Amino acid sequence: QVQLVESGGGLVQPGGSLRLSCAVSGRSLRFHAMAWYRQAPGKQRELVADITSGGTTNYADSVKGRFTISRDNAKNTVYLQMNSLKPEDTAVYYCNRPTSGGFGSWGQGTQVNVSS
Repeated sequence: QVQLVESGGGLVQPGGSLRLSCAVSGRSLRFHAMAWYRQAPGKQRELVADITSGGTTNYADSVKGRFTISRDNAKNTVYLQMNSLKPEDTAVYYCNRPTSGGFGSWGQGTQVNVSS
């Protein structure tokens, strides 16, 4: 039904940048808020950023000023531009609706490794 495909992760040096993409199929994003989450080994998944259907954004304090969430409804895709990356940003990044149930499932996520 709803498929979430995250991409764009990789290995980057501290201070570097990455742009993550979340392609959604099976459901139009036009009327849905969307969010990026991340999960580091041994830790709970945490909300990183979200964006409403109208384009209003919200960020976790840890990423404010460094990350930018955006959406392209025509492409049914959500993006996360990550700048000034820090080692503590290392995690698997996922996208989903910022609701308790999300779309009911999760994608495979995309691995972000920030290391020197």
